[in-house]
Amino acid sequence: MLTRIKTGIARRISTPLAQNTMWALGGYGTRLLIQAAYFIIIARYLGAKEYGTFIAVTAFINIISPFVGIGGGNLLVKNVARDSTLFPIYWGNGLFTTFVSGVFLMASVMALCRLMLPKEIPMIVIVLVGISDLLFVRILDLAAWAFQGCEKLSKNAQLNVLISLSRLVGIASLALFRSHATVVAWSAMYLAGSVFASLFAVVWVTSTFGRPRLALGRIRGEILEGFYFSASLAAQTIYNDIDKVMVARLASLEAAGIYAAAYRLIDVAFIPIRAVLNAAYVDFFRRGSAGLTESLRYGRRLLFRILPYPVVIFAVLLIAAPLVPHILGRGFADATAALRWLALLPLLKAVHYFVSDSLTGAGYQGLRTLSQIGVAVFNALINLWLIPAYGWRGAAWSSLASDGLLAATLWIAALQLCRATSPRCTAQVTEEGA
Repeated sequence: MLTRIKTGIARRISTPLAQNTMWALGGYGTRLLIQAAYFIIIARYLGAKEYGTFIAVTAFINIISPFVGIGGGNLLVKNVARDSTLFPIYWGNGLFTTFVSGVFLMASVMALCRLMLPKEIPMIVIVLVGISDLLFVRILDLAAWAFQGCEKLSKNAQLNVLISLSRLVGIASLALFRSHATVVAWSAMYLAGSVFASLFAVVWVTSTFGRPRLALGRIRGEILEGFYFSASLAAQTIYNDIDKVMVARLASLEAAGIYAAAYRLIDVAFIPIRAVLNAAYVDFFRRGSAGLTESLRYGRRLLFRILPYPVVIFAVLLIAAPLVPHILGRGFADATAALRWLALLPLLKAVHYFVSDSLTGAGYQGLRTLSQIGVAVFNALINLWLIPAYGWRGAAWSSLASDGLLAATLWIAALQLCRATSPRCTAQVTEEGA
């Protein structure tokens, strides 16, 4: 009996998905420890107001940044997953579109930030963070997509560690050599870390897989699909991050810092699920080539395997929430209540991410994008009502409502679409195997 159990476990962990998940989880786990260190340092060092300033800027720029590269990373994974010889072309096209669109969008950010963000935020902070996140971080992301598309999750994991490590060194250096650092000083170190990590990543990918090649004809032919990928990620970022911008604008920078700290802990709790999603992303495209039924079947199976984790995390976050102000400082006392309100988010996110990737893998990125845009609009509208009335609590309530609405919308739409193409869809999706 024991031998049979050992054999079964060995067989499961020897699969490509299990090995890639372990690499992704190892990378994210190491990144988690590093991020925890610099998150605690920056929160205690800057305080709630300065931290809220930095988060408001990064959150706003993150809404725009998905349009940098016009979905080049997703297109690389999709095409290389089906034909590995196409890698040099999609690596070259991705670098080209990332650089050109990143430079172009910088001008837009400068104008929009003055309209959307509090006037008290220094322009130099916006410039430094904009250059970092609209250019160098997006190049780093493309390099991570390159390793993921070639199923080199070990190298993808190492890149995830690299960017966090560079930022830890930066904030630790500030804390060591300056008794009090401003958000401007931290933004400069943030940019320096992004530049170093992205240049290293480009050299690493090129030396591993070969020089990039340009094929501008493919860019023109796939620009609409790439835009769908970008719009989908932008919509996802809006309902994840627009509340932080709106709390800073409609409430206060201190409230934005408190809410962002709690949300950051939710992101940390979601890391194991994100590792599984990253490891399975290529397989969604492979299985999706056989149709939506097959990709939904695969997504449902993965979801049910991972589901106990967010349920346990929900309970852990409720119990451990009072520790937050002891770790981050007294200025973050209200983060205890914020974390408890947001504790359900990992479960809701897990439910909608697996069906989202099932739709993407089967070629229904347009449906996924439209659903996410609809929820992003819903999130922004209810935030206009809830945040002025209830502050960060209103932002927490809108996040729960938005993620719940997206989960319900995507699963209903996917199953309806599946039934339209296959009468036995429900029975096939719930079958074990695959």
